[in-house]
Amino acid sequence: MIERFLEMLAAEAGAAKNTIAAYRSDLALASAVLGGRLSSASPGDLARLGEEWIGLSKASVARKSAALRRFFAFLADEGLRGDDPGAALPRPGAARGLPKVLDHSDIDRLFATIAERIARVPADPNDLRMAALVELLYGSGLRATELVSLPRSAIAPDRPYLILRGKGDKERLVPLSDRARAAVAVWRLHVPEDSAWLFPSGKGHLSRIRLYQILKALAAEAGIPPDRISPHVLRHAFATHLLAGGADLRALQAMLGHADIATTEIYTHVDASRLVELVNARHPLAEATARVDARKRGA
Repeated sequence: MIERFLEMLAAEAGAAKNTIAAYRSDLALASAVLGGRLSSASPGDLARLGEEWIGLSKASVARKSAALRRFFAFLADEGLRGDDPGAALPRPGAARGLPKVLDHSDIDRLFATIAERIARVPADPNDLRMAALVELLYGSGLRATELVSLPRSAIAPDRPYLILRGKGDKERLVPLSDRARAAVAVWRLHVPEDSAWLFPSGKGHLSRIRLYQILKALAAEAGIPPDRISPHVLRHAFATHLLAGGADLRALQAMLGHADIATTEIYTHVDASRLVELVNARHPLAEATARVDARKRGA
């Protein structure tokens, strides 16, 4: 039943490979706890599952519960069981934390370190690859999986955008900075013409794990604690800094590929200081307050 459910997710819901893998893992672990009787589990069985999850983070419990509730809803919709016991699963209501983000000085240090490395003669191709990777992560907000799996021909020197098929197999238009296109053009000179990937490695493309390692080594060299950086942190920095620069929230949603605007709205909390400054500077009452202050100083 689990495989049938996963096939439905892939075919009908267009779930991404990583999502399918996460569902498969959560469902298999739950089935093992119940002795392989997941499909026929009773509300009491699911309550026992919840007890097994004590000690896990709220986010982990919420993810596991969501996977199982969707599985049982599928069984009920398909007529494979007459009830839906999903209500017995815990609902921890995990609070959503603010994303980690680098400030402008951190970003400047990263790019200064990259500039120093690619200025060496002769240039190391690995440094040119790193420059292209970081320019695309921070300049376009790509996800790690989207970045490492880019085809060699995905980015054209004369086109300031790329059409990306990302999470949920959905297409979106991603803007490309002049810097990113220039960095990619230099790096691509070192990519074999018969390569299918922009960032090849062995018989496939660069792995997400290797991308993490490259970024953490770069951070350490730039004097930034490695635990503060990841591909996702650079994506967050891209979004937060764009919003601080006046980007429209809907436009940002489209660039990031968020299905729900609520996911994008979290960046408004990160940039709360700018909102306060904006109100103080632009609010209609701000001028009146300034006039009162001026009269007091002149009294």
